[in-house]
Amino acid sequence: MTVKTISPEELYRKINGQEKLVVLDVRAEEKYNADHIDGVNIESLNINKAEIFKLEENDQSNIDSLPKDKEIIVTCTTGNSATKCANILSERYYDVVILQGGITAWKEFIK
Repeated sequence: MTVKTISPEELYRKINGQEKLVVLDVRAEEKYNADHIDGVNIESLNINKAEIFKLEENDQSNIDSLPKDKEIIVTCTTGNSATKCANILSERYYDVVILQGGITAWKEFIK
């Protein structure tokens, strides 16, 4: 099953349209604290990719802090870790979308 993706431009439009969004950043906490996607209508979550990989190792079905009833936009530095995490979450019935190019592409787009 292929996980959907969203371009930085599409995400920007959603943010400007005041859509309520959940953005999951799977980078290390210090990277997240230094710079992440934020806004008044964004629920920004930081769960390290290692935690999500553990779901697969321990055969767990969910992470309590992640909503199952909302679309979750998953991001990392370039999109690779986000893709792995999104696939794991998707198998557990989370509604996930990958930000193409990650935070790197996002920063390029908004500057």
